Amino acid sequence: MSENAIKIGVSDCDRMRPLVDGTVKIENVAASFHLLPVQNLFNKQLTEHTFDCCEFPLATFLRTLEAPDKRYVAIPIFPSRHFRLACVFVNRRSGIKAPADLAGRKVGVPVFDMAAAVWLRGMFEEYYSLDRTAPIYVTGGLEHARVGDEHPQFYPDKFKVERATPSLAAMLESGEIDALLTAQVPAPFVKRAPQVRRLFVDPRAVETEHFHRTGIFPIMHVMVLREELVKRHAWVAQSLYKALLEAKQHCIDAIFRNDAIHSVIPWAANHAEDIRRLMGQDFWPYGVEANRKALETFLRYSVEQGIASRPLGVDELFPATTLDTFKV
Repeated sequence: MSENAIKIGVSDCDRMRPLVDGTVKIENVAASFHLLPVQNLFNKQLTEHTFDCCEFPLATFLRTLEAPDKRYVAIPIFPSRHFRLACVFVNRRSGIKAPADLAGRKVGVPVFDMAAAVWLRGMFEEYYSLDRTAPIYVTGGLEHARVGDEHPQFYPDKFKVERATPSLAAMLESGEIDALLTAQVPAPFVKRAPQVRRLFVDPRAVETEHFHRTGIFPIMHVMVLREELVKRHAWVAQSLYKALLEAKQHCIDAIFRNDAIHSVIPWAANHAEDIRRLMGQDFWPYGVEANRKALETFLRYSVEQGIASRPLGVDELFPATTLDTFKV
């Protein structure tokens, strides 16, 4: 293997495709890309540490910073973001109308410390009067029974957590759990099962209101590199950052080109124009400074929930030798 050859693991998303297909090159790096579904990617990296650079769950990365065998450093590239208020589902028979009604109820969560759950617990407590420890959390596989925690999870003592044998989606439909916090839409909702609905009737409206209130577009994933690679070749982090930034911009520019529709969604460019009016010209920012408030909020939620054991500063998340480059 060449000294500058690295293996990169990512999910299949439009922000990455210009790199994967070779449209955008990484300076002085021979990269091989490996596309995997998100949870499979995380399971593989957390158990086998296969990739030199990998899309990584944000909350799990915080825990790696406290591990005695610290393996990774992050670069401020955020390939996954989501407002997540659309990702709360309830059983109609539960009578749940608002987040505060989740107190004392059984609430499914596939991965207890996934970023989606950290954000939702934090937002529900800060803005919707739900104590984060009030629900009874039920963890398990979303669509299939889980054999074990392939993605190692962390359960702070102050939370009430039960383990599920059936799939959480099936339990939601049957009423065995009252609600579900999830990173993807459960099958019963996709199939229009009559007993399953979103908690928020108009999630886009409440997510838009939340953005108006906070200016935060929640971050789910971050790109990480093997620490030993960065120690040997600090410039690799900068090369990756620049290439990933270029790839994202290439993706956004494609939306606004008028030569052809680059998405199966009609009026995609018009929708993107609406987003820019709401969220600004760079509505999916990379870099430290443009994301400082979102990162500070996530770090605060993580400490409040016991996911992280101590308050962390944003600048602690990224290599000191490259922070100046990343302040863009």
